[in-house]
Amino acid sequence: MPADRDQSGARIKPGTHDTEEPPATRAAASRVDIVVAITGASGAAFGVTLLEQLGRLDHVRTHLVVSPAGWMNVDHELDKSRADIESLADIVHGFRDVGASIASGSFQTAGMIVAPCSMRTLAAVATGLSDNLITRTADVTLKERRRLILAARETPLNLAHLRNMTSVTEMGGIIFPPVPAFYNKPDSIDQMTADLCARMIDLLQIAEPGARPWLGLRASKVINT
Repeated sequence: MPADRDQSGARIKPGTHDTEEPPATRAAASRVDIVVAITGASGAAFGVTLLEQLGRLDHVRTHLVVSPAGWMNVDHELDKSRADIESLADIVHGFRDVGASIASGSFQTAGMIVAPCSMRTLAAVATGLSDNLITRTADVTLKERRRLILAARETPLNLAHLRNMTSVTEMGGIIFPPVPAFYNKPDSIDQMTADLCARMIDLLQIAEPGARPWLGLRASKVINT
């Protein structure tokens, strides 16, 4: 078995502890595991930016899962190779590897973000269809009462989309449409993306808030004068 893979075949960044690390050791290190999934909706930059931001948190270990359509969008939308994207994560799991560590509730994570989240993935999560590692891990996250954030990327929405969003919300998940906030007057699309990803990470409550806060209209006018 190659040195950069664990027993399940997941790719591990050199220097990262593998998924078989004893729970006592994990607790002692105060490390938290976060799952990031990229699916086939437009907006692959959200998943990549999340990995970049989480990678700056020393106590966080990231697990990445990308669907085939997700890789297609990465190739189309971003000037980055698959190796570039995978290098941002600590551990990379195969889309069909339902035997991976994160497919079990006994493997402790602090939450999961699916960004972007396609309507197909949303529908599968809403109906409990665990037919791949992304939907299985989302199902595990919900059943273990952990934080699940779905950056649902579609517009306009039909009734099936809305009902699926309601179902996931009733299960305890968070629907996070990546709608940009213009009140902070972002300088670029990259800034909009970064702000939205920071808000998603804030919802995990694993670090001090990173998103730029709204300080009120009066303060905003002072800052921008």
